Amino acid sequence: MSHDGNGGMTNMTPGSMSGGGMNSSSSDMMMHMSFYWGKDVTIFFSGWPEKSLAMYILALFFIFVLGLAVEVLSVSPKLVTGSTARSNLMLAVFVQACIYALRMGFAYLVMLSVMSYNLGVFIVAVAGHAVGFFLVKARALAVANRAGNPMSSTMGVNNSKV
Repeated sequence: MSHDGNGGMTNMTPGSMSGGGMNSSSSDMMMHMSFYWGKDVTIFFSGWPEKSLAMYILALFFIFVLGLAVEVLSVSPKLVTGSTARSNLMLAVFVQACIYALRMGFAYLVMLSVMSYNLGVFIVAVAGHAVGFFLVKARALAVANRAGNPMSSTMGVNNSKV
């Protein structure tokens, strides 16, 4: 492990592209090796969210929504294999596979954003997952109570009277 004297930051020299596609110098591209606070962060691609507070807040909101979407998309309806036609069953499997691919894409985007090592990004990613999980479980509990079938064992709720 090397200590470079940059406070945990390592200079990254970008590769050259033909035609001068990258015009940044090695001093423009710093990579943090530990968590840090600040609005000056690069998420997903160079130049976003720039260095403005408004764009940073928009990026945090986007990551929060991605985390929430990962959890909401984790709930998929059960396939009914009874009297449905084979083509309808294949269509249902295809739709579920597409939703799964979308969910995994969102999950990888959240992971990539957390790899920026920005504490604000990390906190909103975890908060998005937590709020999404809460919404999914609250909805499942409401549906179970409406059906008169509380899911006390799956929700970890103890309904016994003392």
